[in-house]
Amino acid sequence: MSQRKGTIAAALIAVSVVALSVYLYLKVTPYQTVIDHGPSPEARANPYLAAELFLRKHGLSVEHANDLDILPSLDPRRRSLLLLGDHNNMTPRQIDQVMNWTRAGGRLLFVAESLWNKKLGHSNDLLLDRVQLHQSLSKDLKEPPPNVGDDPFPLLTKLYLENEDAPAYAGFNTAFHLEDPKNLAQAWANSARATHMMQLNYGRGSITVVTDADLWKTPAIGQFDNAWLLWYLTADTRVTLIFNADHDNLPTLLLRNFPQALVALLALISLGFWHVGVRQGPLQEPAPKARRQLQEHLRASADFLLRRNGQAGLLQALQQDILRRVRRRHPGFEQLGVAEQWLVLARLTGQPTRAISQAMSPRPKQRLSSVEFSRQVAHLQSLRNAL
Repeated sequence: MSQRKGTIAAALIAVSVVALSVYLYLKVTPYQTVIDHGPSPEARANPYLAAELFLRKHGLSVEHANDLDILPSLDPRRRSLLLLGDHNNMTPRQIDQVMNWTRAGGRLLFVAESLWNKKLGHSNDLLLDRVQLHQSLSKDLKEPPPNVGDDPFPLLTKLYLENEDAPAYAGFNTAFHLEDPKNLAQAWANSARATHMMQLNYGRGSITVVTDADLWKTPAIGQFDNAWLLWYLTADTRVTLIFNADHDNLPTLLLRNFPQALVALLALISLGFWHVGVRQGPLQEPAPKARRQLQEHLRASADFLLRRNGQAGLLQALQQDILRRVRRRHPGFEQLGVAEQWLVLARLTGQPTRAISQAMSPRPKQRLSSVEFSRQVAHLQSLRNAL
């Protein structure tokens, strides 16, 4: 009987599962969705990855490096060197190497990194100063160029080419402006208010200076004619990009990626110093009692009284001791006037009255010099010894 009930229960469960499956199959509607996981690790590590892929797609050989150590191995002929990273740390020797490489036939493109300082007569960008171009803020320009109001795209940089009816448009940062005080540039590109790209010949090579390179980063390179402009500047050459010339040092990387671990390490080091610095016992053994002499005790007592009562207290104690001795030798001394007391002291000690008055008069509150204090103490002691 119990086996029959178990079979019926299993059959009911199986029928329920089948019915539920059929119901869900009829009610559930399948659909597809795309989950964006963001850029790949390669794209996050290389902001110019899209630019590299675009140039390779158009038949150019592209490589990138982290510093200028590869420069001696680069043949300047039909080669473009793009300094897209921070180059403020370049040394004068590296500047000479880059300029000599360009003079030999290379194409150099770099970003102006610093503003021109009129008072100092230079900027903090050695490479920009070497090509004798200046960078300033667009807002500091005295007057806007003519026909600014007629420009339909005032924030875009326009590059005009021969045999072309319309210009190419690029999305440079319009906050900066390039100036050519020596009239060395052979070509340039402007927005409605400022200049953002200049080209000049240098020996057998050429130099292109731009105000920024963000227009060639992902995703800005896909806007306007940004990608085309990069291809135009590097056409028919092999391209080397240097965009990470200034590496983050180890402390910066640790602070960025492991701030909690650094805090814990600093706390551990602090606790270690605190533990080591706590004194566990006396620094030196106390002096044995056998070496202590009466002179040391007297000096220590005198130093203690001087710190506690000051000079006036010590002088007053000597004066009181002198008065006690006089009272024993001259009954009724305390009933005499001050002048008569000094006469008695002069007779008993053999000192002149003037010296007695100087020694026994109350001392002013201001601190005496060491010499004067010693002299006063010696005088009072001589009076006390005479009694």
